[in-house]
Amino acid sequence: MEFVFLAYPSPPELQVLFFLGVSLVYILIIGGNVFIVVAIHTEARLHTAMYYFLGSLSGIELCYTAVVVPHILTNILQSEKTITLLGCATQMIFFIGLGSADCFLLAAMAYDRYVAICSPLQYPLTVTLTLCVHLVVASVVIGLFLSIQLVAFIFSLPFCRARTIEHFFCDVPPVMRLVCTNSHIHEQAVLVAATLAIAMPFFFIATSYAFIVAAVLKIHSAAGRHRAFSTCSSHLSVVLLQYGCCAFMYLRPNSSYYPKQDQFISLVYTLGTPLLNPLIYTLRNREMKGTLGRVLARNCLSQNN
Repeated sequence: MEFVFLAYPSPPELQVLFFLGVSLVYILIIGGNVFIVVAIHTEARLHTAMYYFLGSLSGIELCYTAVVVPHILTNILQSEKTITLLGCATQMIFFIGLGSADCFLLAAMAYDRYVAICSPLQYPLTVTLTLCVHLVVASVVIGLFLSIQLVAFIFSLPFCRARTIEHFFCDVPPVMRLVCTNSHIHEQAVLVAATLAIAMPFFFIATSYAFIVAAVLKIHSAAGRHRAFSTCSSHLSVVLLQYGCCAFMYLRPNSSYYPKQDQFISLVYTLGTPLLNPLIYTLRNREMKGTLGRVLARNCLSQNN
């Protein structure tokens, strides 16, 4: 009862290049996200709701990549690139669950920006640390709950004998291609789960930003408008990157699945998004850039001493 992955390159030279490339990106992902978590924990000026959400996002993305990237690296080095049925289901539960938690957390961050810009006087009373903790926990719990339901449904379906997955890891579109029944009900069930995890949070984010834009346009000074928009630009960049890839992968019918194209897109949201998020938030945020400078300065001083 095993699945065989077919997406990995066969020539040894390509395997070495693929291994080195994925390893380098994974090291950068770990370094960037760990820096954000540590910086937010150690810097007192970053102990606010916005940075608590950002630290939680980095923590989730560390777990999210840990579900699949070490498995990809191990498979590159092995001659038989297989996974057990139970292992595939477990990988899908955590990969989809943590990916969904990412989407819900980005929606919570949009709410944080909405309150900060549209009701600044009420912000300290509304967005408390307790509320932040509840929103982060709810994002993870709801994401894993939806994922367990979806994976249990998929693995209750009959699979064909040829258990070969044209992918690097267990994901919904390639695994659904192995299901022998061609009922549209199964496809609709997957689309419903994807809509709950992707489309609904995105609609909430879009609504929040509609109110934010309306509030910012009422600000008379150009400097005030620029300052308000700059607090949202990093979050909006991450939202477009994350939701664009997820919508392309999951909010479409099975008939439009193209293995090579989808393998590339899956690497973008598995490796690219967790890599770019720390860069976007560090380079486009004045306080994070200041924190980076102070951390590097402290390290230089400690090495000199």
